[in-house]
Amino acid sequence: MTKDRGGKMIKEKIRKANKEVIERIINGQPALVGIGKAKDTIPNMTAKTILHAGAPIEWDRMSGPLKGAIIGGLIYEGLASDEETATQLAISGEIHFEPCHHHNTVGPMAGVVTASMPVWIVENKSYRNYAYCTLNEGLGKVLRYGAYSKEVIDRLRWIETVLAPILKEALQKSGEIDLKSMTAQIIQMGDEGHNRNKAGTSLFIREIAPYVVLTSFTDVAKSEVLKFMHGNDHFFLNLSMPACKSIMDAVANTKYSTIVTTMARNGTDFGIKVAGTGDKWFVAPAEIIDGLFFSGYSAKDANPDIGDSVITETSGIGGFAMAAAPAIVQFIGGVPQDALNFTMEMYEITEAENNSYQIPSLNFRGTPTGIDIMKVVETTILPIINTGIAHKDAGVGQVGAGLVRPPMKCFEDALEEFVNILEIEGILNRKNNPKEETE
Repeated sequence: MTKDRGGKMIKEKIRKANKEVIERIINGQPALVGIGKAKDTIPNMTAKTILHAGAPIEWDRMSGPLKGAIIGGLIYEGLASDEETATQLAISGEIHFEPCHHHNTVGPMAGVVTASMPVWIVENKSYRNYAYCTLNEGLGKVLRYGAYSKEVIDRLRWIETVLAPILKEALQKSGEIDLKSMTAQIIQMGDEGHNRNKAGTSLFIREIAPYVVLTSFTDVAKSEVLKFMHGNDHFFLNLSMPACKSIMDAVANTKYSTIVTTMARNGTDFGIKVAGTGDKWFVAPAEIIDGLFFSGYSAKDANPDIGDSVITETSGIGGFAMAAAPAIVQFIGGVPQDALNFTMEMYEITEAENNSYQIPSLNFRGTPTGIDIMKVVETTILPIINTGIAHKDAGVGQVGAGLVRPPMKCFEDALEEFVNILEIEGILNRKNNPKEETE
């Protein structure tokens, strides 16, 4: 086989595979279909399994916020009584730590999910696959930032015994909720689906409130639920994330595709997965976020990038849709033109535009969708992510918000593995220049 013919064959296989992936992403139809208990709902979840954000990691390498969230999770489950006994149990080997992503699940910040926690159930109606996420805890001292005080545990138990049961019954009365249409609306209302969720939370409340009032619970309990959602602008994030996860899971393991299917951070490492390289993680040290800090805090207090919420950018919203949410710069820094510029830059490294999510300020152009590792490496443009900043110590909480990009090494390693796969299959001759062959 000549180099030219080989190169054309490779390009055609990649083109077809990426076209298939993009079609499945754009055709995805996530819908909220229910709420369940993690141990009864999430595949292969056990009483002593703790899920976390990002790629696999062992206790001794975990960051402060992740360790704190695990301690809180063990106390919440009744497996430990305090920090000391929780820490001893965590290092004993009895607890199985696994990424949320290995269980069709996503979690914001530390991303800790334990057996008793209620989770949203989202179905991709087009491809019949499911994704899961816990319910958003609200603001202040929360488990996702590594807090585990009595106040945190009490709120988690209120979520389990009041919030989730009421919303579950309300959903049974309302029927499934189309999250794709809702996301399309919020993009045109000033949200981007990751760090700004005011419109999404508002639309969800409008959708569910008429059915909350019809549930069998007391008026006081129903009022508490509505007030809780109203007071938490990020409530919709925990719906946006599994919606995006359900879309991206439907394209995983697509042979010959160079599209990124997962980006995630555990507070120590940043990891990605690519459709054409199977379930393998490509990881490198997570970066410190550049942004605005709350009063009294600075970059020296910040934990490296953490959380599964970057699944939003992976699917083409979040930072990739910042042009639709110029007001977000008040939270992450910069000026409105920066938001526009970031979105325009992302068109350079993506395969398509998702016309389901149209940006008014760009004449309703679809959001840049489908991160291509070859384009990232070739252009040296890294995906842009807007996100919260966690304090490096457990329990302190959020200390700011800003922008971050993944390490280039993740994409370089993924492309190298992709080339190795082509070589093993005899499609690519290693003696030729791999970059030339795959361009």
